[in-house]
Amino acid sequence: MMNTVAESMKEPDARNLRARTKAFALRIIRLYSSLPKTTEAQVLGKQVLRSGTSVGAHYREATRARSAAEFISKIEVGLQELEETVYWLELLVDASLVNESKLCELLREAEELTAIFVSSAKTAKKSR
Repeated sequence: MMNTVAESMKEPDARNLRARTKAFALRIIRLYSSLPKTTEAQVLGKQVLRSGTSVGAHYREATRARSAAEFISKIEVGLQELEETVYWLELLVDASLVNESKLCELLREAEELTAIFVSSAKTAKKSR
């Protein structure tokens, strides 16, 4: 049984992911603050704000999981939030509310976090 993510990862890696998910949330907050004040931009912005800032919260909950099943559940919810965040970011671009070049790095980080979360869930499932 896994008590914390730190048991399945090297301690510096766990701290790095904690910092990365927090930095991701802060970038999402800054994006929301910079959006046009149109109704469309604000509605989409609130959606991306909610999903993008919850990724780190779910990761932190996963690090405190009392079992492998709980860890997997929290990581998978974090994955859902990442997918939703990417969807809202794509809509902001496709609706011509934000220039795609402004979101390249944010989308890349979402892809990298997704890969890490998928890998973590797979590893936890194998070790159950």
